[in-house]
Amino acid sequence: MKEFIAEVVSIGQLRHRNLVQLLGYCRRKGELLLVYDYMPNGSLDKYLYAENSKILSWAQRFRIIKGIASSILYLHEDWEQVVLHRDIKASNVLLDAEMNCRIGDFGLARLYDRGTDPHTTHVVGTIGYLAPELGHTGRPSKASDIFAFGVFMLEVTCGRRPVLQDTNGGQLLLVDMVLEHWRQGTVTDAVDPRLQGDFAVEEASLVLKLCLLCSHPLPSARPGIRQVVQLLDGAMPLPELSQAHLSCNMLALMQNQMGNSCSVASSVAGNISDIPRAR
Repeated sequence: MKEFIAEVVSIGQLRHRNLVQLLGYCRRKGELLLVYDYMPNGSLDKYLYAENSKILSWAQRFRIIKGIASSILYLHEDWEQVVLHRDIKASNVLLDAEMNCRIGDFGLARLYDRGTDPHTTHVVGTIGYLAPELGHTGRPSKASDIFAFGVFMLEVTCGRRPVLQDTNGGQLLLVDMVLEHWRQGTVTDAVDPRLQGDFAVEEASLVLKLCLLCSHPLPSARPGIRQVVQLLDGAMPLPELSQAHLSCNMLALMQNQMGNSCSVASSVAGNISDIPRAR
């Protein structure tokens, strides 16, 4: 309880236009609940996946991507402590009355002082967004948040969930589908078909290629969040994608590194926690 309250107090001090403001906590039926500002337009995933929902324009999507990148920069680099969100995904991005985006749900977040490392031996998060190294290290990092942000950008751009069903009834990661498009020189074909081609081709191409950089299987090869923000703002050129991406099937890599204790097939629908380290 002391640790929970300490984290609530710390997170309650966060102030950024793209973060949902934490107001406090309450206890109900034995559960500890965090209380945030009310976001009248609900979560972003409703606009990406729900039938008959409003279709977000490309301009809205690009603004959301840049807004969440800005909030992660604040969490990773600009606040007094490092904050790892550990659950960046469309359902945790909320929209206010003017459709401005704010990231919420800090239930899995970890705070630590600069110059130190977070200590944890459990994998928590959501299948499809988990960086492959978490399966054997159990240690979150800025790089694992960047991986999840890369998958989030794919969600917003492609209008698809991170894990798909292939034509044979098996599973395919969205990042692998986009990677194949990139390999064939048709990367913008992955953009949400509901936009009917009404999008800025250069911006969409930039975002999709940046997604592949952020989801690189090696944590050290992923860009930092400050570089991501600069790339999205057009302040620096996009680095070339390495050939390592061409030979990497992310679903196979994730299944291998998560070990037999975690079945992607049985866990894809929900959050996972307390997965032991792979042996």
